[in-house]
Amino acid sequence: MGALLIRDIHTLVTMDDRRSILDGAWLYALDGEIREMGRGAPPRRKADRTLRAAHLLAVPGLINTHHHLYQTLTRALPAAADVPLFPWLVTLYPLWARLDEEAVYTAALVGLAELMLSGCTTAADHHYVFPRGQTRLIDAEIAAAARLGIRFHACRGSMSLSVKDGGLPPDSVVQSEDEILADCERVIRKYHDPRPGGMVQIALAPCSPFSVTKRLMVLMAELARRRGVRLHTHLAETRDEEDYCYARYRQRPVDLLEETGWLDSRTWIAHGIHLNGLERKRLGRAGVGVAHCPSSNMRLGSGIAPVIELRKNGCAVGLGVDGSASNDGSHLLAEARQALLLARVAHGAAAMTVMQALEMATRDGARCLGRDDIGSIQPGRRADIALFDLRALEYSGAGAPLPALLLCAPTRVHTLVVEGRVVVEDGQLCALRLEPVLRTHRRLAARLRRE
Repeated sequence: MGALLIRDIHTLVTMDDRRSILDGAWLYALDGEIREMGRGAPPRRKADRTLRAAHLLAVPGLINTHHHLYQTLTRALPAAADVPLFPWLVTLYPLWARLDEEAVYTAALVGLAELMLSGCTTAADHHYVFPRGQTRLIDAEIAAAARLGIRFHACRGSMSLSVKDGGLPPDSVVQSEDEILADCERVIRKYHDPRPGGMVQIALAPCSPFSVTKRLMVLMAELARRRGVRLHTHLAETRDEEDYCYARYRQRPVDLLEETGWLDSRTWIAHGIHLNGLERKRLGRAGVGVAHCPSSNMRLGSGIAPVIELRKNGCAVGLGVDGSASNDGSHLLAEARQALLLARVAHGAAAMTVMQALEMATRDGARCLGRDDIGSIQPGRRADIALFDLRALEYSGAGAPLPALLLCAPTRVHTLVVEGRVVVEDGQLCALRLEPVLRTHRRLAARLRRE
């Protein structure tokens, strides 16, 4: 891995506890860990790679806390373009039932490439669709992440409650509880690396209250505690979900979370829109994190998550681009901008600062994923760094670098460093030529639509 020196950094936004911003800065990383940093000329240090960043703004690598990478294959389909969540799902389930390893691997390459080119160094993906006979789809995603060099949290999703049992998904995409539990054990044993700097971690992620049984939720919570992994699920995304929980269980989604053993600091949920005041406090007291997905919530008309209140109540609120069929993109910097603007629409221009939006994209995203080794640039943290070119057209005329990053049009990252390795340079991926992958991706997307 070796030593990396980044010097002459125009502006370095550390996101440390004091939110320090350094002009004319440098940092030195060894074996993936930031060892030293400061202003001015760097001390003499042996470096295998030196980057000069006189025109670059450096921020901690952005962290995506919720995605469905396979959905890059079903973006912008006319039949699903103008409907809310439940009919959107019903429209797309039959297409997703045709997924195989090649499709999931290629979709992951495309979605992760988009994320990386937007400044993302860590991605959590929630994969819950397992057509019959497809038993290595999580493995395919992890292989794609390893090829690109991005830090990856694979959320082994599941659906066990089909239409015939009172759920929403068809039989073709659900699994038995025994199948699900066995594969969860397998992927934890094979891939989960809890050490500082671990490039792959596993979370257990039953899809939603309308696609799994209560029993499976309980079993997953027990397995997560036993194996030391985190828990993730969709919760309080739509009124339809709320109505479903009340009709089936005579309780609200947060009550279901508590009854099944999920109201715990090991958990982060996706969306968290339809929560009353007491529920926001309960989540905060329990230490539950929330992946805020503003673009998806707007696209599906699901509502506006109470981000300001959740943060005030102690919840770590990170950002998620969500599925690329409900966003329909994977640009995390754009998502941070969207979160900032949506908070101001809901609560006024003073409701959220640029710095607070960046906190959600970095520090709070790390908290959602249970990590204290990423999310800021300071000695002892991993060297995950995104550098943006201040000479870009979109920033011309901007008064200060940090506001420009969130208020101006989102740009492509110039240089991206993960675990001390340069994985994007001059706006291009280092490990992958995109055009051949995109040709395969387009072919597979057409096949899903045609079969």
